[in-house]
This record gives sequence, structure tokens and C-alpha cells, in this order.
Amino acid sequence: MEDGKSTVRAKNPNEQNHFLILLQPGELDGWPSSCRWVMPFFGVSMAQSVHPPIAPTPQRCLTLLMASPPLAACDQLALGVVAIFGPSHSSCTNAVQSICNALDVPHIQLRWKHHPLDNKDTFYVNLYPDYASLSHAILDLVQYLKWRSATVVYDDSTGLIRLQELIMAPSRYNIRLKIRQLPLDTDDARPLLKEMKRGREFRIIFDCSHLMAAQILRQAMAMGMMTEYYHFIFTTLDLYALDLEPYRYSGVNLTGFRILNVENPHVSSIIEKWAMERLQSAPKAELGLLDGVMMTDAALLYDAVHVVSVCYQRAPQMTVNSLQCHRHKAWRFGGRFMNFIKEAQWEGLTGRIVFNKSSGLRTDFDLDIISLKEDGLEKVGTWNPSNGLNITEISKGRGPNVTDSLSNRSLIVTTVLEEPFVMFRKSDTALFGNDRFEGYCIDLLKELAIILGFTYEIRLVEDGKYGAQDDKGQWNGMIKELIDHKADLAVAPLTITHVREKAIDFSKPFMTLGVSILYRKPNGTNPSVFSFLNPLSPDIWMYILLAYLGVSCVLFVIARFSPYEWYNPHPCNPDSDVVENNFTLLNSFWFGVGALMQQGSELMPKALSTRIIGGIWWFFTLIIISSYTANLAAFLTVERMESPIDSADDLAKQTKIEYGAVKDGATMTFFKKSKISTFEKMWAFMSSKPTALVKNNEEGIQRTLTADYALLMESTSIEYITQRNCNLTQVGGLIDSKGYGIGTPMGSPYRDKITIAILQLQEEGKLHMMKEKWWRGNGCPEDENKEASALGIQNIGGIFIVLAAGLVLSVFVAMVEFIYKLRKTAEREQVSFPIPPYYPTAATRGGPRPTALQCGVPCSAHTSIKQQ
Repeated sequence: MEDGKSTVRAKNPNEQNHFLILLQPGELDGWPSSCRWVMPFFGVSMAQSVHPPIAPTPQRCLTLLMASPPLAACDQLALGVVAIFGPSHSSCTNAVQSICNALDVPHIQLRWKHHPLDNKDTFYVNLYPDYASLSHAILDLVQYLKWRSATVVYDDSTGLIRLQELIMAPSRYNIRLKIRQLPLDTDDARPLLKEMKRGREFRIIFDCSHLMAAQILRQAMAMGMMTEYYHFIFTTLDLYALDLEPYRYSGVNLTGFRILNVENPHVSSIIEKWAMERLQSAPKAELGLLDGVMMTDAALLYDAVHVVSVCYQRAPQMTVNSLQCHRHKAWRFGGRFMNFIKEAQWEGLTGRIVFNKSSGLRTDFDLDIISLKEDGLEKVGTWNPSNGLNITEISKGRGPNVTDSLSNRSLIVTTVLEEPFVMFRKSDTALFGNDRFEGYCIDLLKELAIILGFTYEIRLVEDGKYGAQDDKGQWNGMIKELIDHKADLAVAPLTITHVREKAIDFSKPFMTLGVSILYRKPNGTNPSVFSFLNPLSPDIWMYILLAYLGVSCVLFVIARFSPYEWYNPHPCNPDSDVVENNFTLLNSFWFGVGALMQQGSELMPKALSTRIIGGIWWFFTLIIISSYTANLAAFLTVERMESPIDSADDLAKQTKIEYGAVKDGATMTFFKKSKISTFEKMWAFMSSKPTALVKNNEEGIQRTLTADYALLMESTSIEYITQRNCNLTQVGGLIDSKGYGIGTPMGSPYRDKITIAILQLQEEGKLHMMKEKWWRGNGCPEDENKEASALGIQNIGGIFIVLAAGLVLSVFVAMVEFIYKLRKTAEREQVSFPIPPYYPTAATRGGPRPTALQCGVPCSAHTSIKQQ
């Protein structure tokens, strides 16, 4: 076909060259009128008859037989036939195909036919797209839509063959399929639809005729299934011919395929002629179909007649013979004519026509992906075996506006009372509807409605729960409301969890948080009399003591080892052999104490090595004393708050303080599903005590204030509560990290729109502004704002005790020294012990000892090294 005109040229008009179309009673009711319209395009006249067939006219003609196809085929072959079209029913197709194979007559099929892999039908072509390719197209579409589960509904057993690529998908892809069959003896699909609705099967693939598709859509509409949560894919190529006007504004996702190349202007002109012809005829009684629309069957017939006509005209020196079925004498030009047909490449009403030369199937073709919009069916993409799926959806007349699917829609919003997210508004007058509520989530909902252009109705969830799954897999709370499609959105502090994500869809988080511990603020404790030790931990005190002992001992050893630490006690006698060393063991300890107390001592190191030790020890004591002094004021003047628990580990290690979470909440689920040993231990404790889990946050807060109870809850709620109740505080840091999101039913088209709007609010800073508005309270006085109180005996009384203990110890040591000296004196004087008190004088000691300035006194009387 060139420029929309036929290229057929007439041969000898006296030749009897027939195109034979075989039909069965009730089959392809629209074909007779279709054939009357198609044939004149190719200079072909037609005659319609019932059995027995009428005699053909001398012109090339098309004969339709409404009786037994095999018998009719033999009758017409005797008169001379170049090609046989049909029939479509498999019960007769094989018989007719056998006749064509035996007599070398091309057999043209226009409907789907199961084609086995070992097919040996050489005289066979089929203009209907290959079922394996069609099934692959459906699979590509399902993968593009990211379906994790779907239901396949087929009309008869051949549907399982047509969809085998899709049915085999679970073994190769992450998708769950449920297979169902339509009723065989009735058009009433309502029981099946009811069962799928009850099973919450929202993604359904229907493999059925266009007439059955019209029935299904009408019945689904009556059952309330034509909503935005359902997505139907129909495999029929005639979806465009259905009257979809009643469903345009329902929001249902309806997707199908079309092989007609309607974007080609030449094809469009032919389709318009068809429509004019059809509209002039009597209206059809078929419900749910549009009038004047060319069906795929008629378009395939047009293309088939076109291909065969052109091939016949271009075949040189080819004549038609009378063929007898019982003689098995083949048409001598049949093989060559069949090759012409298989090698043909045409642009027809159904797009590019190319046959597989071995199988005769049409494996290379183009499909339009069509989807129902408010303006009607629109092309949203294409598919072909070479390039696969290509989605090119562009809303006509509109830009890429994300509000298209939500504009002017009314949504049901489920929520739960939770300060400051959702609260009853305080008012002196009665409030109704959405005006009854206020809070962070209400403001968020208002902002989303402004951006996306929808209206909403707020409903409190009946059981007051967020949503948890019981042992039987059943959900409650807001999650159940979304699963049952009683609500379109769940706007609340709903935590995004792995388990919930399997049941519903979530938007991106509008707030991030974590689980923490809410507990009573501890009362101030009276300081200990030894609180002056608190600036440094017991470990540090122990390390200081060890450092002191170690440095003193090292100093003693180095001082004895270094020759420069020894000195001559008699400077007037430089030749004296007597040398002394000040750093005895006791003096070494005294040197360390003096430096540590920043008082110094009369002892000064002389050698470089001992000076290095002294310098390092002084630097060490400088840092320690400075750190101690810096912390001492805070520890003595500020009242200390001591809590019995500081973390989740402290809770898990004790049983005196009871703890728990909100029942059936995300926090409870976190501990229930956790595999961390600490959290498993905490869950075992909570599950073993019926009173550990509370009904809601209000009950948990009241128990925390009045009993020895700790509530595990989200940090955002703790932040809000502690800003308004100064008797409560957050203990420890965050146990985990999570986020609050807006819930939608699984597969909801609103999720992505809500997410984009949330990101917009985040970038504009409105989410932060809303949190500041609802979380900011009067606040509690900070401890550091308190004025330092005067120190009392309870603060520094311990230092007096240390002073008194030191005095008592010194008296005790003096007595020990006195007694020790008396004992040594008694041993030297060889007198009995005890002896009378003896106090040495200068005379008894032999007079005053000469100093370094008394040079007249001999200094060399000593012959040994002395130690002081």
C-alpha cells in the first residue's frame, strides 16, 4: 500500500482466482460486513453464501462459507483458490491446515492459534501477533509497574498458553502470581470479582475477549472496584473499542494494548472511511462497545487481503488450478506463492508486517500501550520485541504537574489522638468536622492539601491504635483501615517499619526520631562529707597515688645512681672523702608530696637526670591540680542529680523499676522483633508482665509520674512532654533511628505525590517551622541558671575530718618516734628499758657542730660516707 492506495493490478479477468474465507456458524459476526467494505479496496468482489456454496463469478472473488470449513474448503479448491483465510476455531483449523499442506495452498490466519514448537506447517502464516511476544510485553509492563504481586484471570485453557511467559515469571523474578479462571458457562463474573475484592487483590491481569472485558468492567463498577487502588491490565487488542466513558473519572488504572497504527495519517483516513460506513448501517446491539470503531479483526483482515493481493499480482506467470482433496495433487505454484507471502514486508493498518520465514508467525511488530485518563484512552508508551518497553507518558495540554491525580479529589484521612500531632481543639463553641482537630499533623495535612489541591475528611481510628500484626497475620489500627480501603491516607506519628511496609505504602519521612526512655527526674541528693573527692573519679585518685609512689621510688634510685647528686658536706675540706646524698627514701617521698601540694620543699635536685624527673613531676601535678580546682567549685556548689538508670542496659540489668511501651505500637514491635541480646531481654521482661504495656502514651506518662515506671517511646514525644512537665526527663540517648511517614494503601497512586509535596515543604523550611510551633513550650528552668549556693558543712565537712585525722596521725607518729628513740638510746647506753625521759643538750652532744664557716675546727675526723 502506497499513499493509502492499493497497488493491485488486474490480471486476466477471465481467470477464476479466489480468496476463500472460511467461517463457522456464529463465528466472527462482524466479518461479512467487514469483507464487503475491505474487498473493493483491492478490486475484489465478494459473494456470501450458506451451504451449499454458490458458484463463483468469473471475477476474483471472496466466498464466505457458513458451514463445515474442511468440506467447504475442498469444494472451493476444486473451483480454484489461491489462499484460504480462517477459520479461527482450533477444532477445524488443524483439518483445514492439513488440506493446505497437502495441496500447497497458503493458509492465512487472523486470530491467535497455539503454535507448537515442532510445527511443520510450511503453508501457514498468521497476522495475529505471536502469543509468546505478547506475553513478554505483559511481563515487561508488570516489571515496569514494579508489581510485587498480581492476579491472572483467564477465560479458557488457551489463556494459560498465551500467558506462559508471565506465568513462569515467579521463578525468575520477585513477583507472586495468583491464577484464577472466569466462569465458563456464564458472563457473570461478580462472584469472582467479589472473591478478589475480599482477598484485596488490586492488581489484576484479564485475558479475555473484548466483549467479556466490557462485562467485567460494568460488573466491577457495580461492586465498587473501579477506584484508584485497582489496576486492571487487559490482554485483548480491542480495549480501545470499548465504551469507557463511565469510568473516565473513577480513578481506576486501566491499561491495555493496541496494534492499530492510528498515528499514521493514511491509516487514520482508512479508519475514518470505515467509521462512516459503519455508522450508516444499523446500530449494533452489543453493549459496552463504541459504534463505528474498526476492530482489530477487521484491520488484520484488511492487511491480510492486502498482502495476498499484492503478492498475487507480483507473482510472474502464476495460474490457478483446480485442486481435488482426494487426489492429493498439489498446486505447482503454491510453494513459490507462499515464499512471496512470507518474504513480504508491508506497512499496514496494524503497523509493520514481517513474517518469520520458518514458522510463518508475526514475531516482529509494534504495540501501543494505552491507559485510561480523564480525557479518555491515551497512548503512554510502546513495545516491540527488539527494544522492549518504552514509556513516553505525557499529559496532553498540561506540564509535568504532580497534582494531576489528586486535584479536586476528596480523601478520607485516618488518624489517632497524640499530642502534639493530633489533638482536640479547645473552644467555647461546638466544633464540627475537621475544625475539631489541631496539631502538627493537622497543619501538615493542610499544607499538603494546598499544594496538591485535594480536600479531606479526618476520621479517628476506631480502636485508637497505630497498627500491629497479631500471630495470625491480622492487622489492627490505622494499618487495617488502609488495607481495607476505609481510608486513603494515615496522617499521624506513624513509624515506618519493615513489617508495615509489607502491608501498606509509606511516603518519605516527614520527621526523623528514635526510641528513648522517659523517666522521672531524679531528686537532688545531699552531698557527702567527702564530696571534695568527687571532682576526680576513684580511678584517677588511684592512678595519682600509683604515680606518686612510682616517681618517688624512681627518684630515689636515680639520685643514688647519679654521681652528680652526691656532695661534700665539708666545703672547707675539699679533699674530704666524705660525701652525702639528700634524696633518701623518705626525702624522695617528701619531695613528691611537696610538689603535689604545690608547697615545695628544701630539697632540690642537683643532677640533670633528677631534675628531669622533678620537672616532669611538677608538670604532671600542675595539670592535675588545675583540673581538680576547675571541677571542685561545680561539684561543691551545684546540687547533683543521681538517676538509678542511665541507659537501656541499666534497665535490662535490673527488675526493680518496671518498664514498657505502648501496646501494638512501633516501639513494642521494635523490641519484639529485635535480635540484640539487651533488647531481647527487655522484651522478655515486658511480655512477662501484663502491666508493662500501656494502652496509650497518656497512660504511660501517668504511670511514670506516680509509680516506679519507665516508658519507652519516641524521642519526639519525649521532647514535647519534657518541655511541659518538669518532673520528667529523657534518660540516655537514642536506642535506634527511624522516621514518621504518611501511610497509603498498597499501590496507591497518591504516595509519590505526597512524597514530592513533603520534600517541597522540607526544602521551604515549613516542616521545621511547624515543629517549632508545636514543640516550643514554657520550658523548665535549667540547672546552670541557678545561683551558686553558700558552702555548708555538708559540702566541705570532709576536709575538716581529714585535717583532724592528720593531726591525730601526727601525734601518734610522734609518740612512736619518741618511744623508738628511747629504745635505741637504752640499747646504746646499755640500760634497761624503759629509761627516764632523756632530752639531749648541746653539752651532752659534745657541743655545737661546726658549720662551713668554722674553718678552725678540724673537719677530717670522719672517714666514712654519711647520710642525712
